[in-house]
This record gives sequence, C-alpha cells and structure tokens, in this order.
Amino acid sequence: MSRGVVAVTGATGFLGRHLVRALAAGGWTVRVLTRRDIVDPVWAGLEPQMVIGGLSDQGARERLCAGATVVVHLAGLIKARSRADFDRTNVDGARDVAVAAKAAGARLIHVSSLSAREPSLSDYAGSKRGGEEAARAAFGDDLTIVRPPAIYGPGDMETLGLFQLAQISPLLPVLDPRARIAMVHVEDATARIVELVCRPTPGVFALTDERTAGYSWTEVMLAAARAVGKTPHIARAPSWIIVVLARLSEGVSLANGKISIFTSGKAREMLHLDWGVSHEEVLPGAIAPRYGIDSGFTHSVQWYRAEGFLVAVRGL
Repeated sequence: MSRGVVAVTGATGFLGRHLVRALAAGGWTVRVLTRRDIVDPVWAGLEPQMVIGGLSDQGARERLCAGATVVVHLAGLIKARSRADFDRTNVDGARDVAVAAKAAGARLIHVSSLSAREPSLSDYAGSKRGGEEAARAAFGDDLTIVRPPAIYGPGDMETLGLFQLAQISPLLPVLDPRARIAMVHVEDATARIVELVCRPTPGVFALTDERTAGYSWTEVMLAAARAVGKTPHIARAPSWIIVVLARLSEGVSLANGKISIFTSGKAREMLHLDWGVSHEEVLPGAIAPRYGIDSGFTHSVQWYRAEGFLVAVRGL
C-alpha cells in the first residue's frame, strides 16, 4: 500500500532522477511534472504518475499538487542569459509551486542551493535566495528549505570533466588553500530529502557529507586523481586567471549565442572561501551519510567507466 503521493518538479534532472527512484523504493506514489512522456533507465521497473506541462502552466501545477502529501520542488535554472531569466524560473516558479502546494494542503520541501547563503555573488545565487523568500512568503513558516552544496555521483555530467582532467593531466590546478567546499554524494542528498519527506521538519537545512567544514581544493583534486588511479602534481592557480577565463567565456557565449554556465558570477562563487557547512545548518538527528569524498569519487568513476564516459588511459 502506498504511503501517499509525493509530487516532484525537476524530476528529470540529476538529483530528481535519483529522488524519484528512492521515493518509490520507500513506498511512496511518485507524481512528476514533465514537458513530455519520458522513459528513463534509472526508473526501470517504476511507473511514476506523469503530469504533462511546465512550471508556468497553472493547470499543470494544480494537477501535480492535487491530493499530494508532500511536494518537492527541485526544478530550477543553473544557467541563464540574465538575472531576469533566472528569476522567471527560480523565483516566480518557486512562488507558483508554493501557492499550488498550499492550496492543495500539501507540505512543501523547496530544494534551493548552498549558494543562496551568499546571494550577492552571482545572479544564480541571488535568484536561489529570491526563490526561498518567494516560497516562504507564499507558503508560510511550515516550509522546509534544503540547501545542497556541490552534488556528484553516478549520472552527474557536470563533474565528469574533473575526472577527465585528473586522468589525463600530470598537473592539476588548485585555488586558494584557505577555501573550503562542502560536497555530498547524490545518494546521500537523496536520502536526506526522503528523510524530510517522511519526517516533517520546517526550517532551512544544508546538505553535506561527514566533512561538514568542507574540503580544500587540493583535497578535491587529489581525491579525483586517486579515483582514476593517478598521482599528479598540484599547482596553485592565481585567482585572476579564473576571472579572465570567465570573461572570455562570456565573450564566447555572446558571440555564438549559447548560454555559458561559466560567468563572472560563477567565478566569484568559485573564489569564495567559505562553502563549508556549520553543524547548526544540518538537519538534527539525520542519518549518517554513506559516502565520503574518496568512496564517493570511486563510485562515480566506476559509473562513468561502466557507461563509457571515462575510458582508462594506460601509460599516463
């Protein structure tokens, strides 16, 4: 027997695909908002209910939330041409889903980003904070906000480049040694969200692995190298290089019309020194994470190689 309906936006994204499977395994009936009927190998053997439509479709939002016990709002933009474009999805979308969840009598878990802690750094970070505030204004104090840091794991194509670089390059660049970056494996991030689905806990909670204070850039790079079986040299990259590369990326984006994720705002996020998580930000009584950076990166590399995205190179 189903434990109830959990409605999910952003279900076809990296985190969303894992979350749908975990919720179904936990006995929930999962309903997803999608622009088209989809078949996903991650959902093999599952039959989530599908509501066809987008965030801007009021009827679709109402159908998604109707009769749901919990609504998990994952959908959002990670790259856009302007702050206005970010806000249309990350702020207006958050508000609209909150209104629909409230009207349906469902609980709401709004999945934001750790970057929302520093909204002045980038248009993306500002829009994520704006989305939190819009959802709270529409839904009220019973809202649960989740702030993930960098999420990695099987299925993540954003982190693939890190392992490709670690595999082929004898020299890996690192940024300011004072910087700390919290990280979480996708299965641990999923487990925390499922825990919140099962245990109503209003508030703002950050996700992280057991290293709440975060990792240095050197630790991240060396862990990536170990995962692919390499022993590279490490070299400090000055901050100005990141700034220049971001501006070049913006220029290329303007010239070719393609939206780039690597902007000046993203450079400021990368150069920020404190992406660690305090103990006060973590969900009280949460189950312990399964993966640290070494076991998590190894798990990721195994998946990349099994899927043919990362091929072992001999003699390097």
